[in-house]
Amino acid sequence: MIFFQLLFLAVTVLCQRTVTGIEGQPITLPCSYTVRRPSDLTSMCWGRGSCPSSKCSQELIWTDGHKVTVQSSSRYQLNDAITEGIVSLTITSASLEDAGTYCCRIEHRGWFNDEKININLVVEKGA
Repeated sequence: MIFFQLLFLAVTVLCQRTVTGIEGQPITLPCSYTVRRPSDLTSMCWGRGSCPSSKCSQELIWTDGHKVTVQSSSRYQLNDAITEGIVSLTITSASLEDAGTYCCRIEHRGWFNDEKININLVVEKGA
């Protein structure tokens, strides 16, 4: 019975979205979580590829809930609302090579509670 509950929970927190942008323009990949009180703030990461069972693959950016703690390139930015749970990733001046799958992983307390959002980025050729 516990196995089925865990399996159900793991399935309910994994989402897939598609975002389309234009080469040379900034593209924002949406991700957020609910913050009702300061204790709700939590760490999160963005990575390339689908969300693995823990952490992020090919890490792009990490936050501790208050500020960015790791940033692989200045091309990857979070907006200023991190403490409100808005952790959308902006890729400045996107290139065709940026197309692919990205993972937004929000680390909640407890086992198997992480929110995992896979976003498929499509980058179209600019004019």
